[in-house]
Amino acid sequence: MDILSYMKKGFVFFDGGMGTQLQLNGLKAGQSPETWNITHPEIITAIHKSYFEAGANIATTNTFGANPLKIDNTDEVVARAIENAKRAIYDKHQYVALDIGPTGKLLKPLGDLSFEDAYDAFATVVKAGASRGCDLIIIETMNDTYELKAAVLAAKENSSLPVFATFVLDEKGKTVTGCDIQAMVALLEGLGVDALGVNCSLGADELKRFVPELIKYSSVPVIVNPNAGMPYVVDGKTCYDSTPERFSSSVFEIAQMGARILGGCCGTTPEHIRLLTKALNGVTPKDIVKKNHTVVSSYSNACFFNNKVVLIGERINPTGKPKLKTALKENNLDYMVKEAIGQEEKGAHMLDVNVGLPEINEEEMLVNVIKEIQAVSSLPLQIDSSNPKALDSAMRIYNGKPLVNSVNGKEESLNSVLPLVKKYGGVVIALTLDENGIPNTAEGRVEIAEKIINRAKEYGIDKKDIIVDPLCLTVSSDKNAPSITLKSIELLKKIDVKVSLGISNVSFGLPSRDYVNSVFFSHALLMGLDAVIMNPYSLEMMKVYYAHNALMGIDDMCQDYISFASNNQASSVSTETEQITLERAIIKGLKKEAREITKDLIQIIEPLEIVNNHIIPALDTVGANYENGITFLPQLLMSAETATVAFEVVKENIKGEGNTNKGDIILATVKGDIHDIGKNIVKVILQNYGYNVHDLGKDVSPDTILKYAEKTGIKLIGLSALMTTTVPSMEETIRLVKSKHSDIRFMVGGAVLNPEYAQMIGADNYSKDAMESVRYAQEVFGN
Repeated sequence: MDILSYMKKGFVFFDGGMGTQLQLNGLKAGQSPETWNITHPEIITAIHKSYFEAGANIATTNTFGANPLKIDNTDEVVARAIENAKRAIYDKHQYVALDIGPTGKLLKPLGDLSFEDAYDAFATVVKAGASRGCDLIIIETMNDTYELKAAVLAAKENSSLPVFATFVLDEKGKTVTGCDIQAMVALLEGLGVDALGVNCSLGADELKRFVPELIKYSSVPVIVNPNAGMPYVVDGKTCYDSTPERFSSSVFEIAQMGARILGGCCGTTPEHIRLLTKALNGVTPKDIVKKNHTVVSSYSNACFFNNKVVLIGERINPTGKPKLKTALKENNLDYMVKEAIGQEEKGAHMLDVNVGLPEINEEEMLVNVIKEIQAVSSLPLQIDSSNPKALDSAMRIYNGKPLVNSVNGKEESLNSVLPLVKKYGGVVIALTLDENGIPNTAEGRVEIAEKIINRAKEYGIDKKDIIVDPLCLTVSSDKNAPSITLKSIELLKKIDVKVSLGISNVSFGLPSRDYVNSVFFSHALLMGLDAVIMNPYSLEMMKVYYAHNALMGIDDMCQDYISFASNNQASSVSTETEQITLERAIIKGLKKEAREITKDLIQIIEPLEIVNNHIIPALDTVGANYENGITFLPQLLMSAETATVAFEVVKENIKGEGNTNKGDIILATVKGDIHDIGKNIVKVILQNYGYNVHDLGKDVSPDTILKYAEKTGIKLIGLSALMTTTVPSMEETIRLVKSKHSDIRFMVGGAVLNPEYAQMIGADNYSKDAMESVRYAQEVFGN
């Protein structure tokens, strides 16, 4: 019986922590756990067997870091790891999962690793594992939706194995890059994973509060693999505060909430798993309920099509927009980025992206524009193209679950677009036209919609992932066109179909088009419209939207309407984005504008005044928004990079007017740890606050750090560690340096740390994120 069939019968149990067991068996601080597959195979097999004997069904191979970006012999390590795990099997309901962890790098534009390079690294591991007879793939401990998407695609395109995926949440229920549970579920279900959930970072007591939301939105089995509580140090060894008894009790409650696949992560042992499986012996799991959410997502947010109409900004489309056409021809991506930001600020919930011009390479341009927009905006995108090749490339690199515009009833369209929707996971707009054109009756349009829905079902695409556009033709050429469209909406809602419209078509060729558009919009809303492609700068359209929500009881206490009305006293239509200041350019991540504005300011303001009165306040605003959960890591880093652009202009013009260095800081990822994402983030932010960062890199020994500190006289050191197996190296570094120089201070961070743990290993400060590192540096240097 394969794992998917077995999973339908009851609970499934993963094993516990591998690193913890390796340390107990002699793995030294800084040693690569993966090398033990070759040098100590009998120990690896014994660990797997101990978990099977404790009741686990799935052994995760010792390959968490076995990708070619970290090791040279990936194929050999994976092969030996699977052999070691398979030797431990003694029952037909025991399975081997190929374990794939993160690369340890940030993907572009936040880091230097491309999406395709990440994909290739994961594909190498998948190919090695699939050919050696593993039973499933578990992609785990993921913080970044983009990296997770690359891993899932690599797994599905290079094997036929079941794919499970788990991600890491912080205490606010978000990943490091700001993705919430709803957006993560939308992405993973869209990509077709067989089970999804959370692991690592938090203990069962802490993860427990996020499980109901996972269950609420997931239609596939939910996985929960917590740590054994929070870490602490005893006699130089990392321990965890959740006993097997406490762990099993908490995970039992998680099972009762509806999670079906359970196990452990850092600090858990065979005893933790034994008591868990014993507690759930004879217990029947809750049924897995298929959800009916129509949802798309960005890297951080989910957008649901439910009782509130979704506003899709239409302005990134060259049709009838000469300025945009010029920008596309000149490859002026900044123009598109400003349009995206402006529409988001005006209240759009999504953005349509269409770059179709015969004079340009649409495929290349669509990919580039989407990359630029998703780097600065957290809104989901509607990928709009009639070119299947352009759709394929754009959907592949899109960081989320997209809305795809569009498919229609023509055979060519059905055969080219629907496979892409299935492959990449998306919601698709279905246009009610076919080889015979657009029917002149509502019934004819509904018939085409039903044809598309049925064909999509053949590809495994649910009805919930289809939004029908019954098409709106211009009233100036056909007086009956609007009534046919409205009748189509009414009929489509009777068969429980989501409906979208491009409203502005109705007024084509007429003066004062907004008057016609807004009234037609109000009629469509009353028919049950779910989404509209519109101009969010149109005050008339926005008036209708907010008033409708207030009148229909959608806007509780009319709060949104009141806010909108108070901010729009003037009855005019704005079609241009607001003036860009240096502060706004930095906050929004507009690098080109930041450079040009700084060049202008340098002519009238002293360079250091620009830094102190413009750049630093903008960074403070972004930092405060980040700390308060308003913006997230991608925006923080894009703003930091934009500030760097402005800083470079200032530096060119300082001419000896003073030293802008606020202090020197050493940063390093400790010995044995090759994950430098956290360190690199801290580096960027500290540099933008004026600190001179000495980056020693990753896998840095205690002695190297000591010698560098003595050579430079630097008194503040920041250390990073991701893996539990490398925290002892962090403690050793602090102990060594402080034994020689007690006045040197240490700030530490990493997924496996907390304030208490940091204090136990002798650190002076625990920084949970980059902004806390800045705050501590300001405290140390008094600036």
